[in-house]
Amino acid sequence: MPYHREKFMNTYIDNITLEEAVAHIEKCILQRKIGYVITPNTDQIVRMEKDDYFRTICEQSELLLVDGHPLMWISRFYKRPFKEKICGSDLVPVLCRLAAQKGYSVFLLGAAPGVALKAAKRLQQDYPGLKVAGVYSPPPGFEKDPEEMRRINMILKESHADMLFVGMGVPKQDIFIYENKDIYRIPMSFSVGGTIDFLAGEQKRAPKWVSRIGMEWLYRLLHDPRRLFKRYLIDDIGIFRLVLKYRNVQEESVK
Repeated sequence: MPYHREKFMNTYIDNITLEEAVAHIEKCILQRKIGYVITPNTDQIVRMEKDDYFRTICEQSELLLVDGHPLMWISRFYKRPFKEKICGSDLVPVLCRLAAQKGYSVFLLGAAPGVALKAAKRLQQDYPGLKVAGVYSPPPGFEKDPEEMRRINMILKESHADMLFVGMGVPKQDIFIYENKDIYRIPMSFSVGGTIDFLAGEQKRAPKWVSRIGMEWLYRLLHDPRRLFKRYLIDDIGIFRLVLKYRNVQEESVK
């Protein structure tokens, strides 16, 4: 467990910068250490409150990085501000640039058929020399099909990739990595959600100025209300209750 890990609400966060995170990830790759990185946002913090298995998965990660301005704001409210917001969509391009420079290879797993390949081609255009060890879009329900699971693990293991980017949604991607990382044995795996879709151009990210003021969630909601309305405006409202619930715990950890 990285020494930067600090108690935060019902879990922990590695309070580090993007530069520090990338340096640690590269160290793990060079050591061939099997691990994974999760970037929890408000939705995942709320999920951890009622899902012990998901919380265990997160807390056993090599890095647990803060994603989302709301959590940054909460950390300031607790008077223990995080150094930097590090979401998967920001982390993956930086890692691909590093991979292109150092000769590491990457594998993209997830998204709809053809999307991961499109994302891989765009990454290779943006980062000449990037080695893409493979792409694969598992069929619906793959996690309940033992034969398909064996196939995926074989594909991943034989790819000899250094980094695996998994975009299947929460918590499916996290469970997959946690339960299979020691089978496919790629050094570093990353739960990246919709990042593969962003990279492929299937979904648009918010303009940088919108992200800077912490309104990326609103931008996404307005562009995909059917999918995100319940998550953002019903489920995630629970974060306000948790902020107050864990305030005393947070204050005790500061002393």
